[in-house]
Amino acid sequence: MTNHPKGHVLGYARVSTSHQKLEAQLDALNSAGVDRIFTDKKSGRTQERDGLREMLDFARAGDTVVVVALDRLGRSLTGIIDAISELNRRGINLRSLREGIDFTTSTGKMIASIFAALAEYEVDLKAERAAAAREAAADRGLHTGRPKALMPDQVALAKRMRESGESVPTICSTLKVSRATVYRALAA
Repeated sequence: MTNHPKGHVLGYARVSTSHQKLEAQLDALNSAGVDRIFTDKKSGRTQERDGLREMLDFARAGDTVVVVALDRLGRSLTGIIDAISELNRRGINLRSLREGIDFTTSTGKMIASIFAALAEYEVDLKAERAAAAREAAADRGLHTGRPKALMPDQVALAKRMRESGESVPTICSTLKVSRATVYRALAA
């Protein structure tokens, strides 16, 4: 593996199904002069991409990640933007062969900034949607947030047990909750 003056040149290749082959991507990455290639060959939307995680763990500021196409970085636009944002935040350069984007150039840096802004926009939109959903639920009288650990009848039981002299650990054991939950219930 060659350590370039500006860092390692790392390749990442991914196929989504067991029927697809990595060879074309591997050939393109080798032709682009990468030092080390990380791969994923998984099907299913929810599967962890171990190769991508390994590459991100290995990569350092100043390294360059080369992909055949930007869509290899994620299964969705949000996933792609998140990956680009993480690379950009960590000072890791990105080159995409198909799109001809080199994030080390002025134009590439501008595009990286746009992707970073899109990622921030998506985070803000999610937060706004979640706040609107919580507000709508509260307006309808529905509980929002985590489910309560104890129902009202269990809180009453905890208070009765404590008033009759039971210890907090006994109450915890009986109700199968933490000490903090019992103390909050008793204080309410």
